[in-house]
Amino acid sequence: MKEFMLIFRHEDGSKIASPEQMQIWMQQTMDWIGGIAAQNKFVLGNGLPFDNAKVVGHKGVVTNGPFGQVKETIGGYIIVKADSVEEAVEFAKGCPVLQGDGNTVEVRTIAKGDGVH
Repeated sequence: MKEFMLIFRHEDGSKIASPEQMQIWMQQTMDWIGGIAAQNKFVLGNGLPFDNAKVVGHKGVVTNGPFGQVKETIGGYIIVKADSVEEAVEFAKGCPVLQGDGNTVEVRTIAKGDGVH
């Protein structure tokens, strides 16, 4: 069984949901993760808030950010165990982040020194 990272991409980070909508989405996300965990296939996951975020660029240039007004932001990720990328994609299809217009979930295999790149 391999591990896959499901990366939550938000098309427009400037759209801020109401606290009530955020609470609903958080509950939906916890339920979704709970369903994966019930299959013993959830490894870990975290949100990626903008607070104190920095971007380090070429020649060590450091800027504040990323910021919500950029075209696309990464809101978080989870790592799951799956027998195939197709199974990981099926998990991704249930992600509540996909309720947002233009949002996506990127599915990537985690390389563990086995030559997978």
